[in-house]
Amino acid sequence: MVIRKTMILLLLLVIMPAVYAKEAQPLAADPALENKVYAITSELRCLVCQNQTIAESHADLAIDLKNQIRGMVKAGQTEDQIKKYMVHRYGDFVLYRPPLMKTTYLLWGGPFLLLVIGFTVLLFNLRRRRTLVADDAPLSAEEAQKLNTLLHKQDEKTEEGESKS
Repeated sequence: MVIRKTMILLLLLVIMPAVYAKEAQPLAADPALENKVYAITSELRCLVCQNQTIAESHADLAIDLKNQIRGMVKAGQTEDQIKKYMVHRYGDFVLYRPPLMKTTYLLWGGPFLLLVIGFTVLLFNLRRRRTLVADDAPLSAEEAQKLNTLLHKQDEKTEEGESKS
């Protein structure tokens, strides 16, 4: 009897939250406003997260920035005005695609520069290896004799080691 009451109580505890759960309400009643906020926040980098936009991030700062941007859109500011505000406040880092300027040349050209350097090093090493292989001349009679002597000594040591085992 006690087990039955306990099971019913546990079942009620599990089911009750589901009964009172409601569907998540959108943050704004206007879907056009939410689409505009999403478009703007997907162009801005989360300052806390690595490689995420504000739209993708669930960090507290990103949520605050989304709310701030939503308020700015409601106030009638344009996308450019909001981006300029964010850049003024947080720097070019906040832009997910920073503009091409003197200070960002290395950012835009760096990967290509590293690729060119990598291919140059690879070609240099391949050419050097090719010349090393091409420079190998056949062994002289004296070198061949030394090689045979060393190989026979190695074979004898191997045979002795196997016979001891």
